[in-house]
Amino acid sequence: MWFALMFLTVLCVALQMLGVVRQARSAKVLKLVSEQLVRMPAEIHRPIKRKDWENIWSVSAAIAEEPVDQHPFIQRRDESENPHSEERREQVLEDTRKKLTSTKKAAPPIEANKLWLGQEFPNQPQRPAFPKRTPEIKKPPHSDDNNDKYRVKSQADNTVTCQPKKHIVFLKTHKTASSTILNILYRYGESHNLTFALPLNMHSQLFYPAFFAAHFVEGVRTHSVKEFHVLCNHMRFSSQEVRKVMPKDTFYFSILRNPVAMMESLFVYYKAITAFRAVKSLEEFLIQGGRSYNASVPNNHYARNILTFDFGLDNTAPENDTELDRRSAEVIAAVERDFPLILISEYFDESVVLLKHALCWSLDDVSSFRLNSRSERSRRPLSAETADRVKEWNSLDWRLYQHFNATFWKRIDSTLGRTKLQQEVELLSAKRRKLEKMCLQEGGAVDPAQVQDSSLKPFQYGAAVIQGYNLLPLNMHSQLFYPAFFAAHFVEGVRTHSVKEFHVLCNHMRFSSQEVSPRAQYPYYWTKACIRK
Repeated sequence: MWFALMFLTVLCVALQMLGVVRQARSAKVLKLVSEQLVRMPAEIHRPIKRKDWENIWSVSAAIAEEPVDQHPFIQRRDESENPHSEERREQVLEDTRKKLTSTKKAAPPIEANKLWLGQEFPNQPQRPAFPKRTPEIKKPPHSDDNNDKYRVKSQADNTVTCQPKKHIVFLKTHKTASSTILNILYRYGESHNLTFALPLNMHSQLFYPAFFAAHFVEGVRTHSVKEFHVLCNHMRFSSQEVRKVMPKDTFYFSILRNPVAMMESLFVYYKAITAFRAVKSLEEFLIQGGRSYNASVPNNHYARNILTFDFGLDNTAPENDTELDRRSAEVIAAVERDFPLILISEYFDESVVLLKHALCWSLDDVSSFRLNSRSERSRRPLSAETADRVKEWNSLDWRLYQHFNATFWKRIDSTLGRTKLQQEVELLSAKRRKLEKMCLQEGGAVDPAQVQDSSLKPFQYGAAVIQGYNLLPLNMHSQLFYPAFFAAHFVEGVRTHSVKEFHVLCNHMRFSSQEVSPRAQYPYYWTKACIRK
């Protein structure tokens, strides 16, 4: 009896001990599972699929099979007894992950922010499947050269647009059609509110023929102008001084003319200078070897290598061919260094098209009438013998012209191409003819004696006959000279001051805010003539 009682007591104790062991094992597993769940990203703390729970339990079982003393974080100790329990826990978890990599039952290491990404979870709403899309390149709206002056498509890529240049230096050379280029720049600058670097004290030239200096520009010494956009009046170029006035991103260009035709024009226009005054003709001057020419006499620079002089270089004649080769190479190198674009007067329309692309302007911006051009009756053709003498007399200019005439066509071939160039030249000519019909009475230039409006008569100088234009009467137009930019004098009565006040301006026009000015006391826009009393 006593033996049976002892057996039952031992059996009961054994069962209790077995229960304690199982409870301890379950506590270890649950504690590990809780540690793993805490380390999961917040977005996956939601119901987990059965197979994922099996992965966790397999990890836990593998850990539970290891001796307890190798894993202090699952020993039955109060965490308060170990002040470094958190740090040790992290270390043990890391060691455990390393060991599990060699255990068949072990799942991949559990890493924060990387657990079960992209897997499906029960009761989780599914995102709609959207097709992958490549970012779409936004192309600018289509516009032709006639209307878009702010964006011009590049030749190489239709999706890329250039920005119109607003910082410009134009070296205005003599008798090269430079006055027409000057007019284009003036009109563009006025319509776009650009600031011109004008000569001090209202001079027409920047103290030419002296070398240009920054203080020749109105507003430089007084610092009254913060930024200049365009420098284009006559000057003798000085790169160092020009850069004191103009910003770093300024675009430089100029224009050349065949020295033979230019010399004939110079002789007529500057007949009064000392070098030309004593001879009757250009042929006589050249046959005499320029005997009346003296480089030290004022204004005689017009008589020899004037292009080289305008570029700020030494225009004295070389003594021999060796010196000519050396100095002409120096002149060409100096011009190429400072001027990325050189236009050619003999190919004026082609030059204007090239300029249009270089400045990123529109066809309207470069459309113009010829200015300061001579009448045919004041022109004289030169013989081949005289032409050769001119080339020899102006040897530096001739070499300069030859070089840039060749590079002009090379640039066209490498950028526009001859076909594209011809197409744009035809568009430019068509636009000019349209403007002539719209604006001019005779459809072209007339001699100064035939210009009816005295305010439009061109300045006459020397023996040259400079032509002008007669505009169509304003009352014959149904539009305000559209598509030209509106100007106040387009309105009948403005120039004659015969109308004191206008009330309505409503005909077709291309708007210009400077010419149509807002007045605070009136609810609409009025012309500049509106407020005259």
